[in-house]
Amino acid sequence: MAKCDQGYLCEVCGDEVTSIVESDLYLRYVLGQLDAEKLHLSPERHLRCNPVLSQYIDDERFDPVTVDSDFDKRVLDATFVSQQTERVSRAYRRLWQIAQSETPISLLEYPIDS
Repeated sequence: MAKCDQGYLCEVCGDEVTSIVESDLYLRYVLGQLDAEKLHLSPERHLRCNPVLSQYIDDERFDPVTVDSDFDKRVLDATFVSQQTERVSRAYRRLWQIAQSETPISLLEYPIDS
């Protein structure tokens, strides 16, 4: 496969991130953590390769991950964890909406309202 035909490569494991629904880069963009102009310059990771963020995904389509460090949601403030879980899970569901849309969605319409 030509280099230009490849998707983004995960900076953690080196494998290709083949779908938006497994993309940490696009999850962070949907969350408003990245500007559209910086997407192509930002590192990509699989969601599972960034467990500090993906531990907050609560969705039947995503197998839960745990973090064994000070950032483990089980040792953080319950209110913060609840808010983060709602926000990140909502962004993850938005990735699925984008992936399953029958009509193209503008990149500028990807982010959720904060």
